[in-house]
Amino acid sequence: MLTIVLSTLLATTISLPGGPPVGMDFLTYDRDTNRIWVPAGNTGSVDVIDLATGKVTAIGGFATAPPRKPGRPRMGPSSATVGEGVVWIGNRGNNQLSGYDAKTLAARGVVQLPAMPDGLAYSKTTHELWATTPGDKTITITRVDGKIPAPLATVKLEGAPEGYAVDDARGLFYTNLEDKDRTLVIDIKTRKVVSNWPAGCGGEGPRGLALDTAHRWLFVACTNGMETLDLEHGGKLLGRITTGAGVDNPEYDAARRLLFIASGADSEMVIAHVDDSGVPRKIASVATAKGARNPVLDARGNVYVEDSAGGRLLVVEPDPTTGAAPGHSSKPVGASK
Repeated sequence: MLTIVLSTLLATTISLPGGPPVGMDFLTYDRDTNRIWVPAGNTGSVDVIDLATGKVTAIGGFATAPPRKPGRPRMGPSSATVGEGVVWIGNRGNNQLSGYDAKTLAARGVVQLPAMPDGLAYSKTTHELWATTPGDKTITITRVDGKIPAPLATVKLEGAPEGYAVDDARGLFYTNLEDKDRTLVIDIKTRKVVSNWPAGCGGEGPRGLALDTAHRWLFVACTNGMETLDLEHGGKLLGRITTGAGVDNPEYDAARRLLFIASGADSEMVIAHVDDSGVPRKIASVATAKGARNPVLDARGNVYVEDSAGGRLLVVEPDPTTGAAPGHSSKPVGASK
């Protein structure tokens, strides 16, 4: 029954309530419950998609605020991360982090931040939430394993943090400085910057990050492609792939060494295989929709791409053997032409 339902979803797209548009930024997949959590910005909701049934549940009541740039939808919930039995949501509408039980969806607590959150990550090493807060050039941290979240702490940076990746086994947090074209390594326990490397993305700066912990590769998204940095050798550049414009946050399938890079300006998602030397090479491309970006991967290898203007997720099923999308240049049914 699971296969039938997922095949049906892949034959169409997943429409979200409250739109279009539905402003989306950072999604997250919870492997334990097989759900995707979609902070749905301007709608004042978080949409939880149960992939086993196809059911979409909207958790409403989130504050929204006027956009900071004209022509954009209202700001609201924009990021999500999976903790230990709790999914945390970052809200730009009121600078809060809100926790929800991963199984029952019941509310589990609120953390008030002094600045607007952007990316949000959970560290199992310290049971902490790490929120990038670029407005004041900090990362804001709070421990959330007790009934009441611990007092806030901050890591002051020399630029605006953008993107994140966590290596819990080594106790390391990675982020970029978008306005400085740098990539940082931060020790989670000491909260000190231990490495500061050139990202090499140029004037528009770096965006999101992905991590291969086994090979010690860090993938840095530029606005028109991806780079691989060698973590064992001082952030040495191993390779680069150039894509269309409008890249923001990538997704990575470590088991198959596949990068999913969505170019919002070009309505395309590139699928690249990372070879033994860490170099990403294009093996397929998938037509998406204008502005579609920030793919997220589920346990079956299916990829969900945000189409904020269309108020939906586009769903792509790579071939299980090669990672290529069906037909090598296909368009999900219902995607914008």
